Amino acid sequence: MALGSDFRRLWTAYAISEAGTGLSFGAIPLVAVVVLKVPEFQVSLLAALGGLAAAVIGLPAGPWIEFRRKRPVMVAADLARALAIISVPIAWTCGLLSFAQLCVVSVVQAVGALAFGAASGSHLKALVSPVDRAAATGRFEATFWTAYSAGPAAGGALTSWLGVWWTLSADALSFVLSAVNVRRLRSPEPPPPLRAPDRGKWAEIVAGWRYIVTHRGLRILYVNSQVFGAAMMAATPLLTVLMLGELHFSAWQYGVGWGVPCAAGVLGALALKPLTSRFGSHRILLITGVGRAVWLPLLAAMPAGTPGLVLLIAVEFLALFFTGAFNPAFATYRMTHTEDGYLSRVLAGWSVTSRTTQPIAILLGGALAAATSVRFALLACGLVVAASSLFLPWRAPAQVTAPA
Repeated sequence: MALGSDFRRLWTAYAISEAGTGLSFGAIPLVAVVVLKVPEFQVSLLAALGGLAAAVIGLPAGPWIEFRRKRPVMVAADLARALAIISVPIAWTCGLLSFAQLCVVSVVQAVGALAFGAASGSHLKALVSPVDRAAATGRFEATFWTAYSAGPAAGGALTSWLGVWWTLSADALSFVLSAVNVRRLRSPEPPPPLRAPDRGKWAEIVAGWRYIVTHRGLRILYVNSQVFGAAMMAATPLLTVLMLGELHFSAWQYGVGWGVPCAAGVLGALALKPLTSRFGSHRILLITGVGRAVWLPLLAAMPAGTPGLVLLIAVEFLALFFTGAFNPAFATYRMTHTEDGYLSRVLAGWSVTSRTTQPIAILLGGALAAATSVRFALLACGLVVAASSLFLPWRAPAQVTAPA
């Protein structure tokens, strides 16, 4: 595997920033609740605002990123997130911290993540050869699951020991170190594509979605990801209500039920390369796409006590194993089947859609639970997640030319 030094620097940048994000997972809502003592509605607003704002700002961001060099965008996104995060402990120390500031921080974090993801995903394609893309995306996926397996627990310990301000400071430092590693990339960055002189701004904004729609494989995977992601996000708070409310799981059971299965995501990502070598990339995309989707309906029948905890861990372990393999396989497919001049806009458009549909799905899931029951709503979400398997590229992929 010929992954060069620049790939390792980009991978290190991603690993450091994800480690910091995992470490400070839930820190901003914690500040809102514990320090500012805001009501529940404002906590929900804080969670939704970042995603919705990123969706709105992400519309023009796609072409803006596409036609610029990607490394400065990544560095700027990292530094903006670092400044936003570190402003919280500074404002608190000065007695100036407010809920409005937390909302601004949430928006900057979400927009920065979208910009970094669109730029780094496009730039990664230039750093690795086609034969190494599955291995490269697999490493990124394994890093993500490692950060979110160990990060929240370590962050909780650090917060309990030193306070949430040190956790936030560590997160800010992680973005600075990420920017430093991006700046250390040595190979010349390929020039960005040239903007077509006859294209209007709106045509450039929607070009990513047009590319997706005109490519049969990308189109079907786009539907798959939106259906799967929306229903899964709708199910997450329902599972929390079921576990902590109806089933009366203790705090440690709740933590174990969510935390332990995350290791399966790492295993799935590491298994992608040997599985692809044996079965082929297209077949693995189908197998893992089905494998990640079929388990959630079982949780609607979750019993109380130890049997329920065992069922939860087993279902989540299987789902996350296949998810850990599917995500890099899917990312490799999308990278390979998107032309260089469209990749940033495709990635941004994909993210904008997800950030729009998922909050809506969460609200619909909550409304269904209120009208029926938590278990019925969870079953409905699980069936929709399972149905996402229908939207996979079951036929062999076919290339198409870029939209005019």
